[in-house]
Amino acid sequence: MNDYYADSLEQLAAGGRLRTLKPLVGRNGCRIVYKGREMLNLTSNDYLGLAGDRQLHQKFYAAMHADNILDNFGLGSASSRLLTGDSATAHILEETLRTTYGKEACLLFNSGYHANIGILPALLGKNDLILSDKLNHASIMDGMRLCQAQHKRYRHCDYDHLAGLLDKYRKAFHRVVIVSESVFSMDGDVADLAQLVALKERFDCLLYLDEAHAIGLYGNLGLGMAEEQGQLADIDFLVGTFGKALASVGAFVLCTATLREYLINHSRSLIFTTALPPVVLFWNHFIFQEMLTCGARRTVLKALASILRQNLRDNHLVTAGSTNIVPVMLGDDALAVVLAEAMQEMGYLIFPVRPPTVPEGTSRFRLSLTADMKEADIALIASDLAGLMQRSHNKFSAKS
Repeated sequence: MNDYYADSLEQLAAGGRLRTLKPLVGRNGCRIVYKGREMLNLTSNDYLGLAGDRQLHQKFYAAMHADNILDNFGLGSASSRLLTGDSATAHILEETLRTTYGKEACLLFNSGYHANIGILPALLGKNDLILSDKLNHASIMDGMRLCQAQHKRYRHCDYDHLAGLLDKYRKAFHRVVIVSESVFSMDGDVADLAQLVALKERFDCLLYLDEAHAIGLYGNLGLGMAEEQGQLADIDFLVGTFGKALASVGAFVLCTATLREYLINHSRSLIFTTALPPVVLFWNHFIFQEMLTCGARRTVLKALASILRQNLRDNHLVTAGSTNIVPVMLGDDALAVVLAEAMQEMGYLIFPVRPPTVPEGTSRFRLSLTADMKEADIALIASDLAGLMQRSHNKFSAKS
């Protein structure tokens, strides 16, 4: 049996697709130490720079004292929420999220993955249909696989295709749920929520929106792309995470009170997992309130993204999207690996993104900007990368 797995790993390595764990140390704002040297971290989802903010962490831990060390800073919940793992802090956090978003109810999950594999299977059955954007996250795909409902994928952000599927299939199913990310994690592009809302209303559907890569970055309060595009009131299931811009772990869904109670009783990824520890819940409440005041950081990040995208275009490097997630398409898996290692030598922490994370033939760099960077930090990224790509092309041409 081991021979089979060893052969499979060898094939991955030969194709430039072998993944390995990468221990990192010495976090210092937007910089981190990898393989013994400090690099600019262009791979992090710490979009607002909160996870690398020492002063913010000191402010949080300054509130710890002997009387609250277990309730607010404890490291173990030791049970699921339906047994003894529930806490007042969890309910305070849910209430803060609910009221800030202006929604009827909120329910916490341990991660975005837990939410996406736990919500759809709990709510939908064999007489229901899920219509999912083709580039939705793997956790959404896994949630669909676990669900008894039928599912179909529409072409990425192609709402005419979605409308055609709804026109063809809507009447054959009891419930239909449209599922989309708001900001897509690998392409850095954005869903048109007004079109999605219009289609869900036209065809009497529900709309499930994953805001993992938008929370903290868009809207006046940083509540996400639904706030930015004025569609908060019309999202039936709004899933947000603490694991990106909010510098933590955990997730939540905003929905109706009835659906919250139903999920508590039927969502297996909630029922059968140990609850988040008190310190995480207390930090999540703290950091969410801090995020609401981060307008200046959001402005800085938007400006940095615009500068980097223009620099890439000036160096004839094609990039898609419009957010702080900046993909640079490379195509070939092996080229992506070689260029990533070369960029690391130049002081940029970049890892290649290859299939199956992205479609075949679309290996890339996913440059992720954070608000604690300066313009000088990113000034040479495009020209350095363009130079490396030209030298790689020349070597390839010479060998040919």
